[in-house]
Amino acid sequence: MIQLKAIPKNEVALSLPFFGSRIACGFPSPVDDYLDNPLDLNEYLIKHEAATYFCWVQGDSMEGQGIHDGDLLVVDRALEARHGSVVVVAVGGEFTCKKLDLHNRQLVPCNPAFQPIPITEELDMVIEGVVVYSIRKHIG
Repeated sequence: MIQLKAIPKNEVALSLPFFGSRIACGFPSPVDDYLDNPLDLNEYLIKHEAATYFCWVQGDSMEGQGIHDGDLLVVDRALEARHGSVVVVAVGGEFTCKKLDLHNRQLVPCNPAFQPIPITEELDMVIEGVVVYSIRKHIG
């Protein structure tokens, strides 16, 4: 299940310090010398403001895609859903997040514990947008 949340209208850009170089996950590297121009997260995450919304993930059917319970999804309704897109879909009035498989006409979970949902003419389904980012909190 997915909980939908509207994007708050930001009157002010959210510019935060941005380190232009990559951060090593091995040998430590001093980062103070590599400060770049500030990064506006709204500009970076949202390409179509009027068509973008956030939603929280509940469940583990998309873990194989790197989308975990508690993650925040950035979903863009302006993008065309294509084969292989990760989409938010209303199925029978319930929201879910799945991978779109147009070749086999199904919505595919990315966890073998779950079954695909066949896309049939009888299925009450509306694609609500394409997932462009998932954001994960790393501390409690």
